[in-house]
Amino acid sequence: QVQLVESGGGLVQSGESLRLSCAASGNNFSINDMGWARQAPGKQRELVATIGSGDRTYYPDSVKGRFTIFRDNAKNTVYLQMNSLEPEDTAVYYCRAGVTVRVVGGADYREVWGQGTRVTVSS
Repeated sequence: QVQLVESGGGLVQSGESLRLSCAASGNNFSINDMGWARQAPGKQRELVATIGSGDRTYYPDSVKGRFTIFRDNAKNTVYLQMNSLEPEDTAVYYCRAGVTVRVVGGADYREVWGQGTRVTVSS
């Protein structure tokens, strides 16, 4: 079983920065891609950053230029550097990973989510 544990959330003022971390742990797995999504109160969960093979990244326009995703493969950890935070960035941020788990007779692809970490940006 693969687990993701996020950290780094908190309360900041508009214009400040935060860095979120997400560490994957478990047995007999490899990570294909990782990312971050967020969910604000009363809104749907939205993807804010992904990083895949070759460290290719994706950001929606709402965070492009302010957020940066990067990872440390040796530590199975992905980070989200968030700069110039705005009150609209207030949400619970979830880490996501697409992993391949080695099982008897082959391998399974699974999508794993963390428990979330809250980010609050005051104006």
